[in-house]
Amino acid sequence: MASLHLTDSNPVLLKPSLFSFSYISRRSHRLRLPRASLSSPSPSSPSLKTRRRFIAETTSAPLLLAPLVGLQPPPARSDEPNLSEWERVYLPIDPGVVLLDIAFVPDDMNHGFLLGTRQTILETKDGGNLWLPRSIPSAEDDDFNYRFNSISFKGKEGWIVGKPAILLYTSDAGESWERIPLSAQLPGDMVYIKAIGEKSAEMVTDEGAIYVTSNRGYNWKAAVQETVSATLNRTVSSGISGASYYTGTFNTVNRSPDGRYVAVSSRGNFYLTWEPGQPYWQPHNRAVARRIQNMGWRADGGLWLLVRGGGLYLSKGTGITEEFEEVPVQSRGFGILDVGYRSKDEAWAAGGSGILLRTINGGKTWTRDKTADSIAANLYSVKFIADNKGFVLGNDGVLLRYLG
Repeated sequence: MASLHLTDSNPVLLKPSLFSFSYISRRSHRLRLPRASLSSPSPSSPSLKTRRRFIAETTSAPLLLAPLVGLQPPPARSDEPNLSEWERVYLPIDPGVVLLDIAFVPDDMNHGFLLGTRQTILETKDGGNLWLPRSIPSAEDDDFNYRFNSISFKGKEGWIVGKPAILLYTSDAGESWERIPLSAQLPGDMVYIKAIGEKSAEMVTDEGAIYVTSNRGYNWKAAVQETVSATLNRTVSSGISGASYYTGTFNTVNRSPDGRYVAVSSRGNFYLTWEPGQPYWQPHNRAVARRIQNMGWRADGGLWLLVRGGGLYLSKGTGITEEFEEVPVQSRGFGILDVGYRSKDEAWAAGGSGILLRTINGGKTWTRDKTADSIAANLYSVKFIADNKGFVLGNDGVLLRYLG
């Protein structure tokens, strides 16, 4: 694998104005009946039945079946789905909506919000069992059909970002939301936001710009000096495989609890990392043959990596590294799309065609859970808000709630 060398020759920097901006105006069981069998009459049997005997036997058939109607359903077979871990929550939204993010108010874990495509914002006040559409006048525009990408709360303060560019802020746990105008110079689409303190948040765009605000979003300060495109153009001789095909956007981006980021390039050719204080994103060659689907942080501080076609890898040790080991998983050939850690030892992975996998040893071994096998949907995201509160988000409005 080619080694990585960053150089400072021929820097291509974005204009400073692109990196600082201010506020501007403007379960049921199926009853199984024995299948009728066809057999040739024995030699001692008459070859023909009289009409009277035929009528007597056929009319008695319903009497033989009638007692079965009141029987209790048979016990579940060992190969039937185990519904003890997750349940599906049905939502009042149109088919085709893809769910993208979920968050709860820290001071009231019964109160939460669910985001998705087609301008979808749902609200719950019973812990996520019942969800109702939430109307936010400032986010309703006849000219746009917003895709709400990310939501985060810190205390009663909350933030929502979406595409086209929209930023919403609440200071009263979501009872009311205010729209914060954004500069037209913002590079890329906002894909992630994290509430980090009073009136403070950290925001990331799909071009790698990271901004921080400390005054409710009216002013933003850049945490990196250039976008990822500029970094790759400047380090084109670094030996990053596939960088010359880079389109300038992220496919996924994930943040660790201590503020580190890992992002996957749009084509899955390589990945990038950033730690607080670094002026630029650091590109890394992928250590596997197949293209990367997604990456994120384990509960112990290490990395997990998913490749297209259902492969799962774990980094050796903790922290940022390019050394990974493959872990066997029963993905049935479907892609795994996300991993969510409930604790240091327990985690869940989700993916295409209702794939659900569980580990209880930190990811060393995984077993398939059949809860969602009958659900015709892709499961895109696994979110654990607390040890006993978790959700899996999918397309077509599919939402699974963790029961424990």
